Amino acid sequence: MRLPHLLGIEGLDRQTITTILDTAEEMALVQQREIKKLPALRGRTIVNMFFEDSTRTRLSFDLAAKRLSADTMAFTAKGSSTSKGESLRDTVLTIKAMGVDGFVIRHSVSGAPRLAMEWSGLPVLNAGDGMHAHPTQALLDAFAMRRALGDLAGKHVAIVGDLRHSRVVRSNLFCLAALGARVTLVAPGTLFPDGIGQWPVMATPGFATTTSLDDVIGDLDALMMLRVQRERMAGGFFPSEGEYTALWGLTRERLARLPSHAVICHPGPMNRGLEIAPEAADAASSLILDQVSAGVAIRMAVLFHIFSGEGNAA
Repeated sequence: MRLPHLLGIEGLDRQTITTILDTAEEMALVQQREIKKLPALRGRTIVNMFFEDSTRTRLSFDLAAKRLSADTMAFTAKGSSTSKGESLRDTVLTIKAMGVDGFVIRHSVSGAPRLAMEWSGLPVLNAGDGMHAHPTQALLDAFAMRRALGDLAGKHVAIVGDLRHSRVVRSNLFCLAALGARVTLVAPGTLFPDGIGQWPVMATPGFATTTSLDDVIGDLDALMMLRVQRERMAGGFFPSEGEYTALWGLTRERLARLPSHAVICHPGPMNRGLEIAPEAADAASSLILDQVSAGVAIRMAVLFHIFSGEGNAA
């Protein structure tokens, strides 16, 4: 299977997603070897263009490319010609002219990776655009959950927290729907995205919304807590942090009410003590560090299917 690019999860069917997850299992084995390297992308040059701060995504994409023997170029907006007013289009075309093979792009504007692909004609991986999508995060979440729970078909996943400002939610919804999971979105009414009831994916059987975490906490296979993105909040989306924690946080008390087999996820970075208690973040059922490890394997898999040149475009 060869992917032409990865801008979002929309359009990827169960077979394609499963193939990526299965490839990531093989890539995870590489990380356990003494020599953690494959020659698959030798001679390829991939540019990591990050216009927003990032730790996990930026470092794992860089490591994933290097473990596949690709050359990488790191671009950050600070200190580049974009700080002098150069447009995104000119920046992309300038870097393309250096003879690179593709881009990994994170940008604050939704749709920026797609534009970069159209301007350059090269493969682009979306590493997060605005509040739109974060496809590799959804894939690594599914990878970590599948490892812990097995086939996700029929599994009940709750995604809780700041849904309005999250680019993870939409991607996870499409990914989990394709894999046959059930999903409940939980948040205060002010933190649901506008028009979420009209999103086509929400018509998937088993998908629902609620403002009460306590109504679903005892009937879950996986609980994904999202960061409260205070830097994106200009108004009062909830009265106080204490009230948010009391009503929507994964507290010590709610941790005790989770089914014994249920797993805990968080895409990071975490606000410990706000959306998730330290006891929950560090619990034996927490997959948070597993998600970080999965990030390298998933990004290796995606880079392989895009840049290895084998098979036909899918």
